[in-house]
Amino acid sequence: MKIKTNKINSANAQIEAKIPKEIIDANVEKIAKKLTKTASVQGFRKGKVPVNVVKKQYGERLVQDAEAEALREVLNRGLDELKIAMSSLIGEPNISNFVKNADSIDVTVKIAMRPEINLENYKDMVDAVAKPVISDEDIEKRLEKLADGQGKFVDLKKKRAAKVGDSAIIDFEGSIDGKLFEGGAAKEFALVLGSNQFIPGFEDQVVGMKIEEEKVIKVTFPESYGSDKLAGKDAEFKVTLHNIQEKVKVEIDDAFAAKLLAGQDDKSLENLKAQIKIQLENEALAKLYNEELKPTLLEKFVTKLIFDLPEFVVEQEIDVSLNKKASMMSEDEIKELRESADKLETLRETFREDAEKSVRATFIIDALATAENVRVEENEVMQTIYYEAMQMGQDPRLAYDKYKNAGYLPAIQMSMVEDKVLTQILNSKIKEA
Repeated sequence: MKIKTNKINSANAQIEAKIPKEIIDANVEKIAKKLTKTASVQGFRKGKVPVNVVKKQYGERLVQDAEAEALREVLNRGLDELKIAMSSLIGEPNISNFVKNADSIDVTVKIAMRPEINLENYKDMVDAVAKPVISDEDIEKRLEKLADGQGKFVDLKKKRAAKVGDSAIIDFEGSIDGKLFEGGAAKEFALVLGSNQFIPGFEDQVVGMKIEEEKVIKVTFPESYGSDKLAGKDAEFKVTLHNIQEKVKVEIDDAFAAKLLAGQDDKSLENLKAQIKIQLENEALAKLYNEELKPTLLEKFVTKLIFDLPEFVVEQEIDVSLNKKASMMSEDEIKELRESADKLETLRETFREDAEKSVRATFIIDALATAENVRVEENEVMQTIYYEAMQMGQDPRLAYDKYKNAGYLPAIQMSMVEDKVLTQILNSKIKEA
């Protein structure tokens, strides 16, 4: 058997071979002999089936198995010549050429290896991160927000008109062109004025109403409203205000802090302020990381860390982008691409640069995760999906199964790894303000 190898670069190689017919025939004979010991053929005892009967019984399957064994030998010998370990391969070897001749088979096998990425100085690429400055005013605002959340609504001691911040207890009945619409009515509904819970303009018109006052409120549903039947429509609401409640202000003191710090040894207001400061710092950092530093840092890594990419991985990424584009195209546009290989190839190439960046970023994150000893286990992915589902009022188990069945879990896990590893690298560069 003649074998020719070519290591194209550190991530791609090619093996060409000419497999003589004699090797295929010998493999057929060897496989057939093995089958004589296990084959079940009517009229013969198990283990006593003649070779020629096995060949007749299994025919083309024997040839296919013989060719597969020859291909494995081609791959093994090629990898030995290239000095490439099987464990370093990515994906399945791609048989790009397989031509049967009268006396031989010409075959070309393309293989891809995990890229070699030099991360020796990667931390030098990361700029220092200034720790966010949290002012006393920021802490006081958060305290006031927490105190407001602890406040309770009580009936007015002295009757007055409704104002922003009050809880208005109302009946309402909505109609469009004089006809009531589904979901447009309620009795004794507690509406906090200024909460923007209702359609824009509704709460503003409740402000100023007095107890037992009736009023017709006119509003227009937003064009982006969730119901097509209501979006963009003018509506009238008959509103009756039954009661007005105002929120009792909670004093911000040690007693207030003790409620929020239940279970902790130090329940003082000073400790609460210290914890709020840390929380605000973390929130500010998260915002800075997600909106600015992480995208910038990853782009810097992609630009500066140069290495060879496995061709088939890039091609797969291009195909994903192409399929996404095709899903938004008209039937005529798709037909035009099917009838013109040149136009299809031109369109494919428009995705190559972004595909290479995406693949490069994926391998970089993978290498950085190893360097930083960052892992995301399957149970972490499950917990994240469960938490987000509960936040949206969905069934966590159904949400997880939906992602799993759609094959999205690896992508979610990779996204979490990216977030975790970039956060860890940036955290190592934080300096005090």
